[in-house]
Amino acid sequence: MDMPLDTMSDEPDEVLLVLFANGDASAARALTGRLTPRVMGHAYRLLGNHAEAEDVTQEAMLRLWNIASEWRQGEARVSTWLYRVVANLCIDRKRRARNVALDSIPEPEDGRASAAETLQAKARAEALQAALDQLPDRQRQAVVLRHIEGLANPEIAEIMEITTEAVESLTARGKRTLTAALSGRQEELGYGDE
Repeated sequence: MDMPLDTMSDEPDEVLLVLFANGDASAARALTGRLTPRVMGHAYRLLGNHAEAEDVTQEAMLRLWNIASEWRQGEARVSTWLYRVVANLCIDRKRRARNVALDSIPEPEDGRASAAETLQAKARAEALQAALDQLPDRQRQAVVLRHIEGLANPEIAEIMEITTEAVESLTARGKRTLTAALSGRQEELGYGDE
C-alpha cells in the first residue's frame, strides 16, 4: 500500500528508498522530486552542458532504483551515494568527449533572455562555469560540492573517497584559481554597479 505523497516530505531519503524497494511507488515519486534537481544541478556544474547533465541525471537515478532492493541503511546516505555516482558518470563522459571531433559537438545554447538583469546573470553563470571548467577534475568536484552544493567537508571526503584534509586542500586551491580567473572581470560582469 502506498503512503500519501504529502506525508513523505519529512521522511529521510534512505527510508523512501526502502519504501520504494518494498513496492511503494509514491516513495519513488517523492524521492525523485527531492533528488533530481540536486543531481541535475551537480551534473551540470561538473559537465557544463545541459543535455549531458540530463543524461547523467537519468542514468544516476536509474542506478539508484536498480540498487534500491540491496540498499543497506546506515552504510551511506543516499545523497552521498548519488553524488559519487554522478561524479563518476561525469568523469566517464568527459573522457569519452576527449575523443569526439569538434564538428560533432552541438553549438552552445543561445540566450533568449530579453531583460538586462537576466543577461547579466547568464554572463555571471557562464563566467563561473568557464572558470570551473579550467579547474582539474578533482578540484572542480570539491569546489562544486563545497561552495555550490553546500556540503560539509566530511561528506565531500566520503563522496570523493579522500581525507577531509585533502578536501580542504582541493577546495582552497580551487577557490584561489577561480578568484584569479575571475579577477579583473568584476566590472564586465556587473559587480561594479552593486
